[in-house]
Amino acid sequence: MLTKIEKISPLSAFAINNIKTSENASMDFLSFREKLSLANIGHAQKRKEWKGARLAIKNTLDSLNLPYPGFYKDSHGKSHTMDGSGHVSLTHHGDYAAAIFHKDMPVGVDLERVREKTVPLGPKYLDPSELEFLGKDSYLYTLAWSVKESIYKCQGKRGISLRQNIILEPFSAKDQIIKGKVYGTDFSDHFYNVMVHSENDMVLTYTIW
Repeated sequence: MLTKIEKISPLSAFAINNIKTSENASMDFLSFREKLSLANIGHAQKRKEWKGARLAIKNTLDSLNLPYPGFYKDSHGKSHTMDGSGHVSLTHHGDYAAAIFHKDMPVGVDLERVREKTVPLGPKYLDPSELEFLGKDSYLYTLAWSVKESIYKCQGKRGISLRQNIILEPFSAKDQIIKGKVYGTDFSDHFYNVMVHSENDMVLTYTIW
């Protein structure tokens, strides 16, 4: 998957960043609090992932001509801007990190590598109705997992089951937008549209409005 920055609308953009190629990039733009957080990450790979995600969101904000405000995580693990302006979601997988920002609406983003093991694991995160239309295609299973993760991150609360509470409408490998809904929680009746980008064996999904 190539490194890219894409403006979705005047209010939103996303970026994908190669962690390896950005390893030596300057991090001077970080807030003081973030610099402390980075200094406390002892594991080399986790440092790379953390830096890659921050560089991705910096690129996203630059594309919207917005300043970098710094970010923190709440008790649910969801990232927020330190100045309370806009909504953000970060993700990483393998050699890549991705970020999405929207000025007004909550967002979620997820990045996954297509893996065969998603098929036998399907009953753990898929509703029986979803298993019926997905067949045994590892790409579709990975895509379903990623779409549900993006919805989970967008709604921003823990205790939501991917299998029981997030149900997807039938989709195919050709679909670029997948629809889903949250059921059976305090956040029910929320509908989500999720955009799909895939390249080689990587899948990127993010919520759109």
